[in-house]
Amino acid sequence: MKIALIGYGKMGKAIEAIALSKGHEIVLKIDIQNNHEFTHQALKLADVAIEFTGPHSAFDNVKKCIDWGIPIVSGSTGWLDKWDEIKKLCDSNNGTLIYSSNYSIGVNLFFELNKQLAKLMDPYHDYDVTMTEIHHTEKKDAPSGTAISLAEQILSNMGRKNKWVNAASSSVSDLVIQSKRIDPAPGTHSVRYSSPIDDIEIIHTAHTRIGFASGAVLAAEFAYQKKGTFTMKDVLGL
Repeated sequence: MKIALIGYGKMGKAIEAIALSKGHEIVLKIDIQNNHEFTHQALKLADVAIEFTGPHSAFDNVKKCIDWGIPIVSGSTGWLDKWDEIKKLCDSNNGTLIYSSNYSIGVNLFFELNKQLAKLMDPYHDYDVTMTEIHHTEKKDAPSGTAISLAEQILSNMGRKNKWVNAASSSVSDLVIQSKRIDPAPGTHSVRYSSPIDDIEIIHTAHTRIGFASGAVLAAEFAYQKKGTFTMKDVLGL
């Protein structure tokens, strides 16, 4: 499979190493220095594109790939206010888009556990739920996309929480997310249910970027020759 890497930072390089080890070919690498090379002609060499950039450029990058008929796997966070627009474009163009806030297999299993735990805890009002996410200082958005995904899963399964906030709050209907930026920290997410008697906590800690990179390559293999919009839940058959 021929892969275009849109974003060639630490994550892009980790994805490259995994892809090459699995026998794939990298035919295009785009970063800030050579963004002018991100053209229709250059992208035509690829079977699929993997995009890890930032909130400021992700939407345009994904849009170009869909417009140009290249299946796209995106892991950029902080741009989902435009999700409805990009999904409509993908559907109308008969395109292929996989989006996940986190491509780690472990995190996606953690997502499923998080949803089930929220359902179980909802009737027990003595337990309040809070979240913490820790990332490296180069992380551009807060809270992380993974933390937002976890929070939205809790909100969907816990009727007594109305919204998440990334700050301290005295409202019992707010789900508080605490964001910390510490080096080195590939990523830790915790969900804690606290009562006067005890605590219940689930935690996912990433040790390296390899898990994210492996999942992104797996998603690219899934996207190849498929049509539609998908998530890692589809990729993993959860």
